[in-house]
Amino acid sequence: MKRFCLLAVLLLTLALAFGCSKKAKVEENVGGDVTMGDTGDSGYTEGALTPEMQAAVQRITDGRIYFAYDRFDIQPEYNSMLREKAELLKKYPNFRVRIEGNCDSRGTEEYNLALGERRARVVYEYLVMLGVNPSQLEMISYGEGNPAVMGENESAWAKNRRDDFRVVSH
Repeated sequence: MKRFCLLAVLLLTLALAFGCSKKAKVEENVGGDVTMGDTGDSGYTEGALTPEMQAAVQRITDGRIYFAYDRFDIQPEYNSMLREKAELLKKYPNFRVRIEGNCDSRGTEEYNLALGERRARVVYEYLVMLGVNPSQLEMISYGEGNPAVMGENESAWAKNRRDDFRVVSH
């Protein structure tokens, strides 16, 4: 019995030592340089970015795709923005981007999670159609759980029906 307990403690110690490494994401510091930061589960990156790569990260993460109420179709006004993001991702094949689908606070939690996923999926598929390697993309739906603007009015709701872009590794 003692050996079993000792073995269990040893295995638990090894699991904690190797299974709990922290991840880092691309962050901007006060000087504007992109560096590594501790983020838990939000992504990781290694090494320093060149100024050109920093600019590419900024252009990829700038700009949101907004959606009409209860819709997940991409409006034509976003085509050029998505083409630019696609070209940058093809230029930097090591970049990995998370497409984050979001909804306003109307509707059930389950419905909004599904709608946020459809919003992220349509942008994912559009970028793949433009030639982005699917392995560079990941999707997540926050439903109504990650509002950009607080409020219960059309102005706030319109800003919360969106897709955001995060560079999670390079």
